[in-house]
Amino acid sequence: MAAPTIDLLQGSLDAIILKTLSLQPVHGFGIARRVERATDDMLRVEEGSLYPALYRMENKGWIKSEWGITENNRRAKYYRLTSAGRRRLAELSAAWDRYSAMMTKIMSATAPAG
Repeated sequence: MAAPTIDLLQGSLDAIILKTLSLQPVHGFGIARRVERATDDMLRVEEGSLYPALYRMENKGWIKSEWGITENNRRAKYYRLTSAGRRRLAELSAAWDRYSAMMTKIMSATAPAG
């Protein structure tokens, strides 16, 4: 399968990260790995996209970070969702549902009879 276009990733990255963090707090590398596993390696979130998005979302108050120790005994910044982040995820989920329904209608359209 071809890799998603950059526009698709940028338009979906916030939702992807917020959804991942809604499951439990995790460090940046862990977010990337969970996305890969959840998509059977069809989607990879590169560091050059992930960390600027995390910083931007933290500045908007959607996520908070704190330092912790990883399962490999390394120091890492762990991110968690805030109340504002949960509200933003709900907004993005609703928008995705509308977009998905619209695309389903378009892609299943048939030629008019006659």
